[in-house]
Amino acid sequence: MIFNKRRPMILRERLEARQGDITQLAVDAIVNAANSSLLGGGGVDGAIHRAAGPELLAECRTIGGCPTGEARLTQGYRLPARYVIHTVGPVYRGRPEDSRLLAGCYTNSLALAMAHGIRTLAFPAISCGVYGYPIADAGKIAVDTCATFMDTHEIPAKVIFMLFSPADLDLYARYLSHRVG
Repeated sequence: MIFNKRRPMILRERLEARQGDITQLAVDAIVNAANSSLLGGGGVDGAIHRAAGPELLAECRTIGGCPTGEARLTQGYRLPARYVIHTVGPVYRGRPEDSRLLAGCYTNSLALAMAHGIRTLAFPAISCGVYGYPIADAGKIAVDTCATFMDTHEIPAKVIFMLFSPADLDLYARYLSHRVG
């Protein structure tokens, strides 16, 4: 357990926002913003499947899909990351359950990482592409959910939010500095 009086310093060191290609990160695991079939798609999902190679698709076929808000673990194959955690974000419709499901993506991914001893983990902006979740709202949910989880768990030791655009990076970085000091 991490003591709250140490929390701002520790979280500042454990949560980070970067811009770049999540498929190039040498971390223990990357998170895939997948669709419920887990069989690949567009955006970050397609990029991860292409970079990992056909073995990832073959393993995903054995899983049987993933409900919205939950997470599943596979090997990373040709990626620098050892594992891929697949999570299915909600299609944004402005409903109260959208935020609950999105927070579930982060919580369930973090719990899976902890259960498998994954110390370094990178998230994309889940549900912010074709699923239409507003990046400002999704970023707050991502940061708040990860900070809350990491406040009471030592694993993962490091979470990176890997953003696609400079504007998205700026949004996450500003909220991170506000949230964790």
